[in-house]
Amino acid sequence: MEPYYQSTRQNGKSLTAKEAVLQGISPDGGLFVWPKLGCEKLDLETVCQSDYRGIARMVFGRLMSGYSPAEIDDCVSHAYGNTFASEEITPLRSVGDIEVLELFHGPTSAFKDVALTILPWFLSKALVDSDKKALILTATSGDTGKATMSGFEDVDHTGICVFYPDGKVSAIQHRQMASQTGSNVEVFAVKGNFDDAQSMVKKLFLDEDLKKTLAKEGIVLSSANSINIGRLIPQIVYYFDAYRQMVAKGKIQLGDPVAFSVPTGNFGDVLAGYYASLLGLPVKKFYVASNANNVLSDFLEKGVYDRRRPFIQTISPSMDILISSNLERLLYYASGKDTEKVAGWMKDLAEKGVYTLDEKTFKTISELFEGGWYDDEALSRTIAEVYKETGYVLDPHSAAAYALAKKSDVPVVALSTASPYKFTQDVLAALGAEEKDPWKAMTKLSELCDQPVPENLAKLENAPILFDLSIEADEMKDNVIRAAGEIFA
Repeated sequence: MEPYYQSTRQNGKSLTAKEAVLQGISPDGGLFVWPKLGCEKLDLETVCQSDYRGIARMVFGRLMSGYSPAEIDDCVSHAYGNTFASEEITPLRSVGDIEVLELFHGPTSAFKDVALTILPWFLSKALVDSDKKALILTATSGDTGKATMSGFEDVDHTGICVFYPDGKVSAIQHRQMASQTGSNVEVFAVKGNFDDAQSMVKKLFLDEDLKKTLAKEGIVLSSANSINIGRLIPQIVYYFDAYRQMVAKGKIQLGDPVAFSVPTGNFGDVLAGYYASLLGLPVKKFYVASNANNVLSDFLEKGVYDRRRPFIQTISPSMDILISSNLERLLYYASGKDTEKVAGWMKDLAEKGVYTLDEKTFKTISELFEGGWYDDEALSRTIAEVYKETGYVLDPHSAAAYALAKKSDVPVVALSTASPYKFTQDVLAALGAEEKDPWKAMTKLSELCDQPVPENLAKLENAPILFDLSIEADEMKDNVIRAAGEIFA
């Protein structure tokens, strides 16, 4: 069954995965989905007899239409050959009575690496067919920006513009982005929060004047956020691989149901798990862990998505989000693929800041998803307790997933989405060892947990700042045009 992609907001033209990867977002503002997802399942026994790379080939072979088996094999080999510090790519660790899936062994020490090491290869093969150049626009709450730039640095026929909320990322995240090298990179701090940057990026994708201006130079806009299926689909793989590791460790038997607890902001990470369940992974429950920006927890409790609330800056900045874009894809499937309903909800969100699900859709979501949220004090307490009991150090995002995982009545995997070294000062404060200097904090944390600082983070201290421009959200378009001219000169 050949997977063709359509918008969440209308049953319009069907695209191959190659075409959807290149476009990033649908012209009507919707996200690309495969209507037939769930009609075919992966063979779980075959999955559990494979390795990470083999599972990736299975998933991509099923979902990435337009890519030949040889192209998929080439993408997998380049992305997962020797770019991760762990041979297992995403190893599973037993921490107390919870299994922790470590997703931070890639080149930027965050879970985004798993997808953003392969997206450039997907995109480059799509570009060969189109004979165009791609300008990647990405809004980031902290991790996506660096992982995108790392993956796309100096890749032929591509340019990258990254926008992050000024003053609202960790010191390490800021240095990672501001010191990024590469001739095809531009980085901008945007005054406001992540939602301001993300909303403007979406508007730019729909800006006909901008697209026409770039088209004159053979440039198309694309995205590296999880709104792009080329970013989302690779994340499915580690859910299947986590299950494989659970079976291999004797934690479960083949076919047993499991649960996943996922730190969540833009909803892409947990949505990938949902996609895995539609492909046959036996999941009883997804626990959606949030911080004090608890819009998702309220939504999963009441069926009302209401972003009309104060934005709170927390110690878990990658979850400091009030508009969870990928939730739209879940609404599409949970509503029975009712594009009219989805378009209506998204219109209400844009115009009123709130929408309410019908009873049937809410019931469908509630059967599989459960939310929970933790403020900074609770996250710090979890970090301290887990360290005291097990000697294991969690970052503030992973702490939310770990705490919520305790609710599960079946074997559960908590996703650890970032190295604690990306948030050393807040982690140290939770452990009662405060340090204001971020670089001294790394050394102190290393002494506490008896683990070396990841090399990619250790060298940041002396990395020169290359980007220090702070702009208003309404200045993003002009800066995109300028950057495109310089990158593709």
